[in-house]
Amino acid sequence: MLLEAIGAAFVGFVVIMAYYGAVRPPPPKPCRSDSPTIRLRDGRRLAYKDRGVPRETANYKVIIVHGFDSSKDIYIPVSQEQIEELGISIVTFDRAGYGESDPNPNRSRKSEAFDVQELADQLNLGPKFYVLGISIGAYITWACLKYIPHRLAGAALIVPVINYWWPSFPPELCSEEFKKQPKKDQWKLRIAHYAPGFLYWWMSQKWFSSCSIMARDPVIFSRRDFEILKKMLQVPNPNENKIRQQGEYESLYRDLMVGFGKWEFNPMELKNPWPQDEGGAQIWQGYEDKLVPSQLQRFVAKKLPWIKYYEVPDGGHLIIHDPTLCNAIFRALLLKQEPTIV
Repeated sequence: MLLEAIGAAFVGFVVIMAYYGAVRPPPPKPCRSDSPTIRLRDGRRLAYKDRGVPRETANYKVIIVHGFDSSKDIYIPVSQEQIEELGISIVTFDRAGYGESDPNPNRSRKSEAFDVQELADQLNLGPKFYVLGISIGAYITWACLKYIPHRLAGAALIVPVINYWWPSFPPELCSEEFKKQPKKDQWKLRIAHYAPGFLYWWMSQKWFSSCSIMARDPVIFSRRDFEILKKMLQVPNPNENKIRQQGEYESLYRDLMVGFGKWEFNPMELKNPWPQDEGGAQIWQGYEDKLVPSQLQRFVAKKLPWIKYYEVPDGGHLIIHDPTLCNAIFRALLLKQEPTIV
């Protein structure tokens, strides 16, 4: 009996250790940066990239926040003619744990907003600048509107990812739209929200696909998305292999946990930072977006009438990568010029 008990205890110990090893994420892989970097107050490096006219002579300074599985090398097809005409300086950067930027084990919505502020300060972008957030990267734009609104000249949220657990959503509408997502993505989001400690195990298990985006499942793309993808493939990104170089947990999985976790503020209760109309915010949404429900996005826009809402009738999730729409987005953000393409 004693030997059986010892044997059972040993087997249980092995199972627990194997289970714990599968749940516990690995440490981030070290990386070196060949790009310009700044050193943040907490010692982390943040890698960035300049585009457009020199910052010192620019009329408009825009920080672009990339989305899921992307980087500072994100394809932004704003025309060179428009950049020079308006005098636009664009700064893109690798968010914490992505590309050549150090990971942040305490990454949060607030920490990323202050990363943006420190980047702006160290690059001398001035007292006010524009922030343009794309897809899940838009949670940083929401955080900037919450934590550093006094620093923003304007903000654009491009196909901003919806957190289905924001308290202002009607439960029936939210549930209806949530059920339209592929089953594997429903489980991914539930785990990211309710049990983030198990997300690494869920995302790394090999029994079945756990994420449509990472699997590049065609179901997530609209007809216009496929047309845009064909054009994007003609503009290769030589640094694409660096996006996940520190590990998928530090880049992709932390994105899911922060974006779909429990927020400490409700975006639909944010106040207008520009009561005298000295700045402005916009939401751009594709009606045929398969990842972000347009019905929920409209609800967000109605709750925040100070944010202008633009919906592209045949647009999908990749509208920022369409040259015509990209130029229209920049003119609407910087010049407050009503777009002719919606």
